[in-house]
Amino acid sequence: MTDDRIPLAALEHGTPFADRHVGPAPAELARMLDVIGVGSLEELGRSAVPDAIREDDLQLALPEPATEAAALAELRELARRCHPHTEMIGLGYYGTTTPPVILRNVLENPAWYTAYTPYQPEISQGRLEALLNFQTMVADLAGMQVANASMLDEATAAAEGMTLVRRAGKSKSPRFLVDADTFPQTVAVIQTRAEPLGIEVVVADLSEGLPEGEFFGALLSYPGASGAVRDHEAIIAEAHERGAKVVVAADLLALTLLRAPGEIGADVVVGSTQRFGVPMGFGGPHAGFMAVAKGLERQLPGRLVGVSVDADGNKAYRLALQTREQHIRREKATSNICTAQVLLAVVASMYAVYHGPAGLRAIATRAHRMAAVLAEQLRRGGVEVLHREFFDTIVAKVPGRADEVVAAARRGGINLRRVDADHVGVSCDETTTRAHLATVWQAFGVDGLDVDELDAQTADALPAALRRTSEYLTHPVFHTHHSETSLLRYLRQLSDKDIALDRSMIPLGSCTMKLNATAEMEPITWPEFGSLHPFAPAQDAEGLLSLVADLETWLAEVTGYDAVSLQPNAGSQGEFAGLLAIRAYHRSRGETGRDVCLIPASAHGTNAASAVMAGMRVIVVRCDDQGNIELDHLRELVAEHADDLAAIMITYPSTHGVYEDTVREVCGLVHDAGGQVYVDGANLNALIGLARMGKFGSDVSHLNLHKTFCIPHGGGGPGVGPIGVREHLAPFLPNHPLQPAAGPATGVGPISAAPWGSASILPISWAYVRMMGADGLRRATLTAVAAANYVARRLNNYFPVLYTGKGGFVAHECILDLRQISKTSGITVDDVAKRLADYGIHAPTMSFPVAGTLMVEPTESENLAELDRFCEAMIAIRAEIDKVVAGQWPADDNPLVGAPHTAACLAQDWDHAYSREEAAYPLGTGAPKVWPPVRRIDGARGDRNLVCSCPPLDAYQS
Repeated sequence: MTDDRIPLAALEHGTPFADRHVGPAPAELARMLDVIGVGSLEELGRSAVPDAIREDDLQLALPEPATEAAALAELRELARRCHPHTEMIGLGYYGTTTPPVILRNVLENPAWYTAYTPYQPEISQGRLEALLNFQTMVADLAGMQVANASMLDEATAAAEGMTLVRRAGKSKSPRFLVDADTFPQTVAVIQTRAEPLGIEVVVADLSEGLPEGEFFGALLSYPGASGAVRDHEAIIAEAHERGAKVVVAADLLALTLLRAPGEIGADVVVGSTQRFGVPMGFGGPHAGFMAVAKGLERQLPGRLVGVSVDADGNKAYRLALQTREQHIRREKATSNICTAQVLLAVVASMYAVYHGPAGLRAIATRAHRMAAVLAEQLRRGGVEVLHREFFDTIVAKVPGRADEVVAAARRGGINLRRVDADHVGVSCDETTTRAHLATVWQAFGVDGLDVDELDAQTADALPAALRRTSEYLTHPVFHTHHSETSLLRYLRQLSDKDIALDRSMIPLGSCTMKLNATAEMEPITWPEFGSLHPFAPAQDAEGLLSLVADLETWLAEVTGYDAVSLQPNAGSQGEFAGLLAIRAYHRSRGETGRDVCLIPASAHGTNAASAVMAGMRVIVVRCDDQGNIELDHLRELVAEHADDLAAIMITYPSTHGVYEDTVREVCGLVHDAGGQVYVDGANLNALIGLARMGKFGSDVSHLNLHKTFCIPHGGGGPGVGPIGVREHLAPFLPNHPLQPAAGPATGVGPISAAPWGSASILPISWAYVRMMGADGLRRATLTAVAAANYVARRLNNYFPVLYTGKGGFVAHECILDLRQISKTSGITVDDVAKRLADYGIHAPTMSFPVAGTLMVEPTESENLAELDRFCEAMIAIRAEIDKVVAGQWPADDNPLVGAPHTAACLAQDWDHAYSREEAAYPLGTGAPKVWPPVRRIDGARGDRNLVCSCPPLDAYQS
């Protein structure tokens, strides 16, 4: 008798996580491989990946894969090793309460966190509306004309403000003034950004007046880092008289009580919306902001949501002024930022929607009153408080006693800011209680009174001349959804207008929209991680820093590098950090003249913009007819620039979706000329477990954790863009003035405001690597390559695949060439993209890196049914194009040029050459249906008539 029993050891752990993450089941994978023409994933790897870089026997030194339950248990243990205190340090990071309705329905909702950047606006109306609310909130509170859809953090926003006023101003001076009462991390990031650009940063006490000499701009803080609230109107006016523009770093919550910076003459206003319901998270992610005065809106970096109309004349939202985008302007781009902090901007905007103007004012008033009462009792107890006028932060003078006071408060569970040996800073916020005040008084050696009695005796500390009298947040959206029921339904209505990964495959080339597993996402809202202040003593974050160390080690292992920095909080910032490391390395060797950066014509647009930011000159290397780097041209350029070559930036596999077999030769040519090799890690999902960049010739790479390592895109952010470097570049990684452990003493300075960047979302990538293990990561890579080759094989006869590598294989993505089809039919890639919305599918990447093409990246997470759904939709669309070519449908009246189709348009009189059924149900009524909320949007009109905040509700009705 046969024993069919399964051993207990095989049952106790359940299904391996890799089986949940990787979409195709074994039988499905076999069918895919059969279509591709290979017998196994390993054969596919040997066929597609060049022998010169492939590591067939690669054994990654990673822990054995853990189950979801085991990984979460380990993360719980790491969380237990974190010890958040009541954080009264301030410096731009404050306690806040995330309303549970927003926590559950935005931060923890895949309809919001798995969405992509709204480049297909017709199926992104929900998050575009939420971002328009954000822009309105910021512009109103700042008193400015236009605000963008968020920045990476406050410090980098300030640095972008500096470069904006330099571009927009007429002054030829290289000097930029920074008020000494500015957050130290902001000053440091500005200095890091300024040095390669030849900008001279002058830090001075501007409360004493402007220094002599010319300058192109100045940064003022409102309130200052010390908490002081000063009237900057006169100094701004004087700066303008002297031909300079002024950036004001402002606290958005304070602006509910203080005059708006726009009312006192600011040209640019920057800051953070962290305290609008976003946890501190040991530094991030948080949505920074930038708002500008009239006339500067076309200089804004980052993304900007504008209002236009659709084909039926109805109001519709879209990204405006996209010609500023990096992939179009390259080295002439306004900045290298290609992501925002959309998910966090949505949280902040909904915090304002939920509380409304009166609620925000009440929160601000409470924080101010706490600080006023705190200061009053300190003064009564004989402690000198430096400023009489402040919002929520004070600095107390305690000669020689600062360490003693900070230690005493810490014993009481509160972290204060040690300014220096003689001064201590204290910040109040939404979460400050009467008990906290008593503990702080005790730490200073002052007896506390009854807080309510003291409150009645204490005047406000806001300057009378700076009290706000202007209205803000007057649009109905900020007055409508104050009950949880109303906000819940509003959030649902918005998310229903979008297509995210919870509804459909998002096959965007170069963007790697893969599964963001729930087990990976769960820890990001744990209070042990979320409540940590980035400048608190490092021992408070022992567990999270242990996680950081693990992740750095694992990322170094999978890439073949020697060291990793997790500080850059976007891929663009990783590029900048990597190029700064190269620049510093050359300078350490006395080779200051090396400033040429070679960039292939096919490269990501951010590469060129980042090189310019790092003080380099960009020279383009041609690509051949197969999309590969043209080696003869590279040899010419290397020979020509042997003395001034700094680096080459390449993407591998290439942006064309091909494993170029000359990559070692490319690296060798550049190294022989004394240059360094930067490999853009955007396409790393095609390499893990197969080849390592640090071993085949690269010196530095940035890695997109929001692509390969499962941090979700969040509708256009957050992201994390760490860099890996070989040993000789390790001394030049980013560091931070407030956390020595964050980087080497010889580092290039901080890239981001927080020492470890967006630390609170690093558990996502930690969990992914921990649960996949070495074999799972290799399997994911090979399956992603299989998915791309399967799509390429299925669609090649309908839409020719533009580039392939040896044997006709692609890497993890393929480019479908529509140029000849467009020439014969008049149907454009735009038409195809919009038509896919009628099929309930998000479009691939349009016209990048080649105009008139679609770049498709399926990822390893999609099963065969979803791959086939996409292929069948594309095949059906080709049949529709053929009907146009054959004359069955007119060129100007067919489902493609009419797409997308809303339910409302079907209910109108129908006078088209195609039927309602053909418009709305191209695969039949049995197929799942997602209704686009608007029809084709008129982008040109939106750019001509720029409206970037909530307009009157009837302003855009036809």
